[in-house]
Amino acid sequence: MFDADEIARAAKLIQSADRLIISAGAGMGVDSGLPDFRGVGGFWGAFPALASLGKNFQAMATPTLFETDSALAWGFYGWRLNSYRATIPHEGFSILRRWAHAKNDDYFVFTSNVDGQFQKAGFDEKRIYECHGSIHHLQCIRACDGEIWSADEFMPVVDEDNCRLLSAKPYCISCGGLARPNILMFNDAFWLPWRSEFQFIRQRDWLESVGDTVIIEMGAGKAIPTVRNLSERLTRKNKTHLIRINTTEAKVGREQDVGLEGGALEVLRALDVYLENV
Repeated sequence: MFDADEIARAAKLIQSADRLIISAGAGMGVDSGLPDFRGVGGFWGAFPALASLGKNFQAMATPTLFETDSALAWGFYGWRLNSYRATIPHEGFSILRRWAHAKNDDYFVFTSNVDGQFQKAGFDEKRIYECHGSIHHLQCIRACDGEIWSADEFMPVVDEDNCRLLSAKPYCISCGGLARPNILMFNDAFWLPWRSEFQFIRQRDWLESVGDTVIIEMGAGKAIPTVRNLSERLTRKNKTHLIRINTTEAKVGREQDVGLEGGALEVLRALDVYLENV
């Protein structure tokens, strides 16, 4: 359980900040009902059909699978796309959105999640950097001409018992070959990064502005430390503090930063209660 004194210290950092960096890893979506893929048990709990096949996350999240068994690959990603479309972002997103609005909307979101939940919760598309891409966008499996397009018209029908796509597969709008999600996968030589790179440039330019900054990092673990690494790198900048929210890995490296052990939603609620009463 998080410490009340640390909640107070974190809330005061948020209150005094001029702007916010909201950073999120996979743990952010758990309170919305999204599955936790950490560890084989968590992954197979979400996809029991893949347990019988002995397929772990690394075996599924690879561009090679789209060539060797595209129905299985799109069964996996089609299920995820349907799930993310149906998911309502939890209350924590609204709390963060309200805090950002109180800072005159001077914020930026950095996330390794591909689920589009921040956009769905009302955050400005131009203030979000999705470093691993987005499942809501498609590309050619061969990256034939560099096109990235919306997945809005793709409505996958999935046999969830066997994790296989039953409906028509999406195809490249340029060459007619098979399409895949515009997501960075393992051993991925064909991911098209330009959409994420444009987001990165907007974030980089925003970071050049001056002001007391608080990073609110949620659900970012050490297994794939992209989000944690950015948070720690940014704390080297003057007038930047980190609030790290994590169920098991909340430790921070500096005394002036705050680590809060707990789920994103419960901690954000506790911080919000404190802020409303000071």
